[in-house]
Amino acid sequence: MNVLWKLGGFAAASAAVFGTAYGIGGAVAPMADDTAAHPAHSAHSESKAPERGGGHGGHAGHGEAEASVVPGGLQVADGGYSLDLRSPRLAAGRNGDLRFVVRDAKGRPVTAYERAHGKELHLIVASRDLGTYRHLHPRRAADGTWSTPVDLPVAGGYRVFADFKPANRSKGLTLGADLAVSGAYRPAEVPEASSTATVDGYTVRLKGDLRAGAESRLTLTVDRGGRQVTDLQPYLGAYGHLVALRSGDLAYLHVHPDGEPGDGATKSGPDVSFSTTAPSAGTYRLFFDFKHGDTVRTAAFTVRVGTPAEPRTAPSGDSAGGHEDDGHQH
Repeated sequence: MNVLWKLGGFAAASAAVFGTAYGIGGAVAPMADDTAAHPAHSAHSESKAPERGGGHGGHAGHGEAEASVVPGGLQVADGGYSLDLRSPRLAAGRNGDLRFVVRDAKGRPVTAYERAHGKELHLIVASRDLGTYRHLHPRRAADGTWSTPVDLPVAGGYRVFADFKPANRSKGLTLGADLAVSGAYRPAEVPEASSTATVDGYTVRLKGDLRAGAESRLTLTVDRGGRQVTDLQPYLGAYGHLVALRSGDLAYLHVHPDGEPGDGATKSGPDVSFSTTAPSAGTYRLFFDFKHGDTVRTAAFTVRVGTPAEPRTAPSGDSAGGHEDDGHQH
């Protein structure tokens, strides 16, 4: 993604440190990458200094508008850029076309981007109840309009996150907009806490305490059939990606793992570690993407910052996750 964060130190000045409990809201199904098609499920993450507005990169360059210091995805406009969602309504259970434009301070469509992890822009779509998750890679037309097919199984309110870095800008952004999905709506509770997720025959265990206002280390360990997976495949330049969404407002936290393939030190499993900081106490959903056997899969966890850990295992779910690359869902 273009606006990859290391969440460390994000809210150190204002939030207290809390303990954490973990939970699964339903494991996410397999996803496809750029070279193979697979079932649905997804997530992402990175180790960079925190950025304003939830984006990747360094500090604002000379002449750039200053973005406000808030978690990513909470604003439809930030740093002189805005997200214009051209298809604000879709129907549940039907293939639809999600279209949007990123505009600059003068209202012009942005057509020049810097690629991050192989893509100009990463798109996350999540339901307000955090039960459905999609990671997509839309395609951009010459006029700056982005589009991607998507099939959202459940009606209700959703949030769309565009994660990107405009060309000639020193930092990235994450902008968010609301999406309405029509159909019979039944609100769901956030899944119970658990430190273990199962997806497509894989077991993923989450170790570490997510803390508010203080950097913490989270480690995801991948097993299959009781054996540790030591040959994870690189996916978008890493052995794993992690996206965290805060329940209530869907504040977006995107971090990448410590180390990267080919650096001479990072192993290809079974552990993938991240350094992160939660901006506040509360309930978060973590979506961890990993690639093995040419298939990208997502394991989903619920983390409650401020409560003791209660290890529990939740079954896999069909709607919790999805991953799409280059406009294709898996």
